[in-house]
Formats: sequence, structure tokens, C-alpha cells
Amino acid sequence: MNANPIQPKKLLLSKWTAVAPVAREKHFIVTRLIEPEAPEAPLEWVEIEAVHSHRARRIAWRDLRDATVWRQGWV
Repeated sequence: MNANPIQPKKLLLSKWTAVAPVAREKHFIVTRLIEPEAPEAPLEWVEIEAVHSHRARRIAWRDLRDATVWRQGWV
């Protein structure tokens, strides 16, 4: 697995391109970091929103590190 070098705290408002678009959604932006309930716990989830449809979904931020699924920026 190729890894995109990212830091979870710098993800907010970052732009991503899905390698294999689903429902013709290809470009996404991270709109929210979902903070864990315990303040000392690490960040696990982010909310991404499709640019054109504005549909949002929650994903594990580590999924964005998989370069076979996601590309950083809008390609």
C-alpha cells in the first residue's frame, strides 16, 4: 500500500480526489474533524463532503493515506 503523507490535525479543509469515483463523485473536501469523546484519545474520524453534490460522509482519516483509493488535491 502506498501512503499519502498526512497529519490528522492538518486535514481540515484539505482537498482529495477519489481514484475510483462512486456515483460520479470524485472531488471531496474535509469539512470536519470529529473529535473523540476522551480528550486524550487520538483523532480517528473526519467528515468529507463531495464538492458537487454536497453529500457528506464519515470516514476514518487513515483511509486517506491509501494512495490506491485517494489522491491529495484535486486531480
